[in-house]
Amino acid sequence: MSYTHLTTTERVKIETYLELGMSIRSIARRLGRHPSTVSREVKRNPGHESGRAQQRYVKKKANCGAKTKLDEATRRTITEKLWATWSPEQIVGRLFDGEIAFSTIYRWIYSGRIDVPTS
Repeated sequence: MSYTHLTTTERVKIETYLELGMSIRSIARRLGRHPSTVSREVKRNPGHESGRAQQRYVKKKANCGAKTKLDEATRRTITEKLWATWSPEQIVGRLFDGEIAFSTIYRWIYSGRIDVPTS
């Protein structure tokens, strides 16, 4: 079962339909959503102002997911070892065994979060 988040347009429609006095079930039917989805949205946002509801969603979405393990000390250590011609595999095996994976170091390099010697 896949789930799609409510869009800004759907939130505006919910706000408008609530102002018109429509029930949760009729709003859900018009949006093609399950009534519980609409009900949870309304309960999360009392008074349901769509702009505020969207801002709240964006803020909460930004706070979810895995947090990076790349702090300044780790970045400095990895950069020093890369400049000393260590491979990411060697760095992980000797310094960070079990804490981070060598593929994580490669991902940080490719995304530009760690500076790599080019010569």
